[in-house]
Amino acid sequence: MDHSNHVRLTAAELTADNLEGATIYGADDHKVGSVDHVHGSSSVVIDVGGFLGIGAKPVAVPFSDLDWMRDEDGEIHAVTSWTKDQLKAMPEHSD
Repeated sequence: MDHSNHVRLTAAELTADNLEGATIYGADDHKVGSVDHVHGSSSVVIDVGGFLGIGAKPVAVPFSDLDWMRDEDGEIHAVTSWTKDQLKAMPEHSD
């Protein structure tokens, strides 16, 4: 996916309502997971792996590791330098 024409989100748009369910694209530009929920003001919990949400592993990553944007269709997503394998190797997040 070419993200060069996508619009970066403003700080005011970085809300749980906007981010939950957003797709996360990794270093290889493939989908690595989706946002499960925003955890506090500094991290996001991403569901990695699984199929249709079953068997996914929740991991917490800092907001600063994600570049949030909106595509031509208005869909919010993020890009990270993490790969799917790196995210799967992280400790499982529990609230």
